[in-house]
Amino acid sequence: MIKVLSYIGLLVGLAIMTGLIIWQGTSDVADLIISSGWPILWVPLAWSPTVFLGTMAWRLLFPVGQEPSFKDTFMALWMGRSINTLLPVASIGGEVVKARMLILWGYSKADATASVVVDKTVQVFGLIIWGLVGVSLLVHYSVDQEMIAGAITGFAVLGAGVAGFVLVQKSGMTRFMVNSAQKATNSDYFEGLKDGADKVDAAVRGNYARPKRLVMSVFWRTLALVLQSAEVWAAAYVLGHPISILEAVFLKSVTSTLSDVAFVIPNALGIQEGAFIIFGAMLGYPPDVMLAVSLAIRIRELIIDVPGLVIWQHAEGNHFFKKLKRTSSDKN
Repeated sequence: MIKVLSYIGLLVGLAIMTGLIIWQGTSDVADLIISSGWPILWVPLAWSPTVFLGTMAWRLLFPVGQEPSFKDTFMALWMGRSINTLLPVASIGGEVVKARMLILWGYSKADATASVVVDKTVQVFGLIIWGLVGVSLLVHYSVDQEMIAGAITGFAVLGAGVAGFVLVQKSGMTRFMVNSAQKATNSDYFEGLKDGADKVDAAVRGNYARPKRLVMSVFWRTLALVLQSAEVWAAAYVLGHPISILEAVFLKSVTSTLSDVAFVIPNALGIQEGAFIIFGAMLGYPPDVMLAVSLAIRIRELIIDVPGLVIWQHAEGNHFFKKLKRTSSDKN
């Protein structure tokens, strides 16, 4: 069902983005980006700290002394976010791949799986904090009380949902899912997964039993989101329409929050562009400039995320051929 919704979201997102570009004039937007020259290719550098801080945050969600190496965590995170960004997987497929990569590289299945579950929760907590920053700036820039009230209500509901999700995790979510699958299918296959599910649930509870590391993980994730504002500032500057740091923080906060909420639409295609146009108008910036800024920061998808997909395929290919070789050796 999620996969179908993601494909529908992809089509809707592409339609919205195409419509916005045509509305502003394809040649006008293209000229604005091309006229900036090669410096536009440096914009992704302003975003790059995100992966390093995300790596630090994720490593804190493993038992002390049993953390994966920084390199392995970094590579798995890179692959996972590339998948979530470029493929219609509703921001879930990348999380699965993150855990899978660490397991293939010899790390504990229970710890890798539990860390991904809790890391997703950490990401949402960071998003809520980051979104509230945007709401506070929305109060500063906007007099639309209904929009502000709606945003606050939305974050309150999201916060309650996350709190509920944490309680579900701590109560044994994985074992519950396995039991439910066994009852639904009446298959003995799931009986063999129960011990593993119990280990994952124990590892999840272990994460919540280390509050200091959990808080630090949320801190690094939130800081990564804040520092992403630099790419908006850099893109606007390179395009010849400089904005203030505070405006960059506001635009990045509200647009990235809306983009993450619209997770069914891959990479928030069209959603990000529309948000830039709407909130940029509050700051007095023309829609063609804001659309160009949004497209400019998407350059990192080509420079950073596409290579991440290639590396993932290479890693999966290596594992497949090693497994094939071991099978052949066993037969001989």
